[in-house]
Amino acid sequence: MNHDIVIQTFGLTRTYGEAEAKVTALSGVDLAIKAGEFTAIVGPSGSGKTTLLHLIGGLDRPSAGHIELGGTNIAEMSGTQLSDLRRDQIGFIFQAYNLIPVLSARENVEYVMLLQGMDPAERKRRTDLMLQLVGLEGLGERRPAHLSGGQQQRVAVARAMASSPAIIFADEPTANLDSKTGVALLDLMKRLNEDEGVTFVFSTHDEKIMDIARRLVYLHDGVIERDERR
Repeated sequence: MNHDIVIQTFGLTRTYGEAEAKVTALSGVDLAIKAGEFTAIVGPSGSGKTTLLHLIGGLDRPSAGHIELGGTNIAEMSGTQLSDLRRDQIGFIFQAYNLIPVLSARENVEYVMLLQGMDPAERKRRTDLMLQLVGLEGLGERRPAHLSGGQQQRVAVARAMASSPAIIFADEPTANLDSKTGVALLDLMKRLNEDEGVTFVFSTHDEKIMDIARRLVYLHDGVIERDERR
């Protein structure tokens, strides 16, 4: 396993509102994620875990501190640079799947590679491979409405992996799935981590994810309370 640091935060702080209405969601968080890790950021509602995931994923900007991805401070990037970074370096899996409803499963997986200008033959090869890896061979032409929740989330996993990102962030990926489907999805992501070396960082309160994660980062009131490796 490659132990190079993929993403690192220094004094990461995020506040909302001003004066008496000011709320501190994160306060001075230092965190380093290494290549090949399978990490869960956990804590009660309001602890700051989703805020942290959105910051290190480039979906939000910090109030103070900075975030380095590949040695570059992403907190100082322009909107266009951040969009390019998310397209090329970061994969996302959301609680609500966030698939494009008018596109087929195949087209949803292909979409990021299309934005990247990838050669059509290579795009097809990678799409076929991703659908195979997540167990959706033969279902590529179905639109999201004709897939189960678990199948839609597998499409989301395939889409997140399609551009070979440095890291994949998963925000409560099992929240809308029944227990059996959630376990199957987690087994898939664990296998992708172990066999393909995909780096995963979860934001979750799901004990199933906590049970299989090899690192647990506990947040409470916007600060890291403890950081456990297994």
